[in-house]
Amino acid sequence: MKSKFLILILAFSSTVVIAQEKLADKFFGNYGYAKATELYEEVLKKGDTSLHVLTRLGDCYYNNSKSKKAVFWYGKALKYSEKEINPEYIFKYIQSLRSQGNFQEAESWMTKFMAIQNNDTPVDNYKPESIAKYNELTVSEENISVNIQNLPFNSKYSDFGSFIHNGQLYFASSRNTDDKKLYGWNQEPFLDIYQVEVIKKVDTVTYSTPDFISAKKVNTNFHEASVAITNDGTTLYFTRDNVGKSTKKVKYDKKGTTHLKLYKATLVGEQWTNSIELPFNDDLFSTGHPTLSPDNKQLYFVSDREGGFGNTDIYVVDIKDDNTYSEPRNLGEQINTEGREMFPFIAQDSTFYFSSDGHLNLGFLDIFKSKILQDETASPENLGAPYNSGFDDFAYFRNSAEDDSENTGYFSSNRPNGKGSDDIYSFDANACEQTITGITKNTITNEILTGVTVKLINEVGEIILEVDTKEDGAYKFTVDCNKTYTIIGSKEDFKDDQKKIITTNDNEKVTEADLYLEPLIITNQIVINPIFFDFDKSNIRTDAQYELENIVDVLRSHPEMIIKIESHTDSRGRDKYNMKLSDRRAKSTMAYLISRGVTENRIESATGFGESQLLNKCANRVKCSDEEHQLNRRSYFYIVKE
Repeated sequence: MKSKFLILILAFSSTVVIAQEKLADKFFGNYGYAKATELYEEVLKKGDTSLHVLTRLGDCYYNNSKSKKAVFWYGKALKYSEKEINPEYIFKYIQSLRSQGNFQEAESWMTKFMAIQNNDTPVDNYKPESIAKYNELTVSEENISVNIQNLPFNSKYSDFGSFIHNGQLYFASSRNTDDKKLYGWNQEPFLDIYQVEVIKKVDTVTYSTPDFISAKKVNTNFHEASVAITNDGTTLYFTRDNVGKSTKKVKYDKKGTTHLKLYKATLVGEQWTNSIELPFNDDLFSTGHPTLSPDNKQLYFVSDREGGFGNTDIYVVDIKDDNTYSEPRNLGEQINTEGREMFPFIAQDSTFYFSSDGHLNLGFLDIFKSKILQDETASPENLGAPYNSGFDDFAYFRNSAEDDSENTGYFSSNRPNGKGSDDIYSFDANACEQTITGITKNTITNEILTGVTVKLINEVGEIILEVDTKEDGAYKFTVDCNKTYTIIGSKEDFKDDQKKIITTNDNEKVTEADLYLEPLIITNQIVINPIFFDFDKSNIRTDAQYELENIVDVLRSHPEMIIKIESHTDSRGRDKYNMKLSDRRAKSTMAYLISRGVTENRIESATGFGESQLLNKCANRVKCSDEEHQLNRRSYFYIVKE
């Protein structure tokens, strides 16, 4: 008897590796990361070291916030084939390294990742939107409820830089296709300054149709962008190409480079006029991106002039009472790096915001904040996702407290799924939160279940929170608006139950989602869903393996339990043949359980009964539907010893 089982098990193991990988994929797809991890590791032991298995193991630990193990398996995958791996795994590897405090290694891999984003390294299956999905995993608790919206007036061209004054939003755009002249850098029209009315209602913000800024001779045939307006609304600072007095052609340095300069215009009536160049510009370097201190006594800007720390630095000048300016001062190494520091902005509370690719970041330009104006030793803080995305994120603007909306504002980004090469986004950090609550119950008796582990999973599969239910069986999660979540309830000796919840934009809405767990042990049986076999075959399919894992779990939870297996067929086919077929299926079921670590002595028997114990009228020569025949095709797992 045992020798026959040994032959059967050896034959079974020849295909079990492929089957177990498919089974692991099924558990992974249903958020069963613990079981998937076990199965993938078994597949590895049996010789399958494919990239798919290695990255899935990394994902199992990553999604469970177990960064140490995630680093191990993503590292294995990268050693296996760095060229073939999807960049999303490089990104998750970087995040896991950072979580472990290994910033030096993370930055080394970030350099490679940025090269892929810049298309320096061709990757056929690179999907930027998947990278954007995984950037959402870096959201801190502080930012978890920030609502980000792509503004409706963005064009298919470049739109960036926001500044609001008197209900008008000023921004730069290259949408002016009437000017046939294109900028050689990106083959888009030159930038102009536009304005749009911000229309605020009780719960909504809308925008008028954008139009050129109300000004005489501010926009030219070349670039104008990045504005700042004084509190009294009479002076406009802006960036422009280095143009001559005629504004009909640009001026170049000896190397053939044209630089940016800062200008200011004065409001006369309803028109900005009298644009003049600021005295600290130069034909040999660029000066631009103006912003004012809250009291309008300092003007901050960006420049690549000599004596800086990097490619571009942030500087400041004092605005004197006679409208002259002090000498520019570099903000120092707490802000400026060897890279690019750009797009400064100062909020009403004197928090200093800027973009940089030189400080520790998610990739390319990230938005940072600093208390440098109150403490010259203060270090910048990365705002994190969702403000930053791993792409260029810049031109941050926060509304003032006077607007009763200081937790709202704008920033610009070239992140995926935008409308143009750069888009303006609004943010609302006034948390919109909802509640998901429910009771865990026994499906059969409707009794409350205690000790149920309830997990909250986000739309990319990460387990965010988990709680264990108490005597009242209740669970409760506070979640974001406009998100998709999965709730899973698990308890030993019960089948999992899960619910998919899509939240709306209704603040403080409560969604009730009771979880009903079906017991696996009923009287003297372990009860699972029917195990299906292919017609006239006895091999264990992936869907059957998935159900049989419930048997494995129960036997592991009860190490002294002994069971017996019974398999039954319907009446179609000859009686003797059905008896043999059902016996083969019972033996295959037993072989699968043994392959999963159940010792042979814990299975008393595995017997087929053919069509000898039908549950309904569907005997030989009785006409029945497929559903009626299906009722007779079943397996039982009887408990003979607890």
